Amino acid sequence: MKIKFLDLLKQPITNSYLKSLSKKVLKKEFFYKLIVLFDTSNFLVTISQPLDPKKQYTNKYAHRASQSTTMKKSFKIIARKLQLRFKPKTSMEIGSNDGVFLKNFKKNKIIAIEPCSNLAKITNKQGYLTYPNFWNKKLAKKVLKKFNFFDLIYSANTISHIPNLKETFDSINMSLSENGVFVFEDPYIGSVLKMNSYDQFYDEHVHLFSFIAINNLVKESDLKIFDVELLPTHGGSIRFYVCKKTGNHLVSNNVKKLKNKELRQSLHKILTYRKFAKRVKKSKKELISLLIKLKKKKETVISYGATYKSATIFNYCNIGKDLISYVIDSTKNKQGKFTPGMHLPIKSSDNGIPDEVRYVFLGAWNFIKEIKKKEIRFIKRGGKFITHVPKVKLV
Repeated sequence: MKIKFLDLLKQPITNSYLKSLSKKVLKKEFFYKLIVLFDTSNFLVTISQPLDPKKQYTNKYAHRASQSTTMKKSFKIIARKLQLRFKPKTSMEIGSNDGVFLKNFKKNKIIAIEPCSNLAKITNKQGYLTYPNFWNKKLAKKVLKKFNFFDLIYSANTISHIPNLKETFDSINMSLSENGVFVFEDPYIGSVLKMNSYDQFYDEHVHLFSFIAINNLVKESDLKIFDVELLPTHGGSIRFYVCKKTGNHLVSNNVKKLKNKELRQSLHKILTYRKFAKRVKKSKKELISLLIKLKKKKETVISYGATYKSATIFNYCNIGKDLISYVIDSTKNKQGKFTPGMHLPIKSSDNGIPDEVRYVFLGAWNFIKEIKKKEIRFIKRGGKFITHVPKVKLV
């Protein structure tokens, strides 16, 4: 049974940055109700009405993973780690974005799946064979006609975006060699609960994973988890190491440890999520109160990072230009546009935070270390960052 525990109200598609605020453009803007559910049968946390992926992953998809120094370093490390540990002869990445992970492999040793055609064109031009399609059984069969089974399948921040997990894992089983491994990482629900980071819920995050939920789901596809890691990436992620049920990979002690930890934290009980929902409501009130207080003091407040996460916050809390003047971001194809839903102007962050600004909301709070390194001048002149995780405060 699926039980509703959180209502984040009307939300836009988070990657749909508006080119203008003309009546024609605003009329076409799409909104949906973001309601989050807990499944008592398998313990999976999921949104109630996943959107049509074709509306989300288009030829105008904005996110570029390579533009983050943190992410480039992270993908380089994991690529090297997987190659050393598993020594794959053939590899595949599902959700390759602009090739930030692929670049760490020889071009004849890996292929990619990327449904956003604008991104698939980038990696195809780089020399990596990329299928501009959604991952499912049909595509898996098509790929297998051309290639043998894969020793390594990797995916980062993609599997949680796919509504049909059963078909996803069945397709993985079809594609793995006998002792092949499927390694995937996505935001971790345990971190969300700990950090009160409700902005991890948005249209692309159809699910937020726990170990106990994924363990239940992969079993249905004759797969098993043999190792698991918790990561600091994206404000807290989980990395799963999966193989066929008959695979010879020994199950790590990490598996038992994390399972027991999640049971102690009651990640399998609806009460845990209802308590979280109460904290979310409190966070909303406190954030709005702080921004109003600064506005009354005639302070100019801006946001750092036109992120998908911040879209959830701005729309749930109804934060518009009356409270936050504009957003700065390093992504070129977001600059000059407007944030989805609340329509905050997006400007370049190339010149840093303007001198007249003393308060900056961390729309990209999960990149705080990288931001602090860039904005030393802002910090030295007494500037303050505003965050909502784990509670609303000035940093």
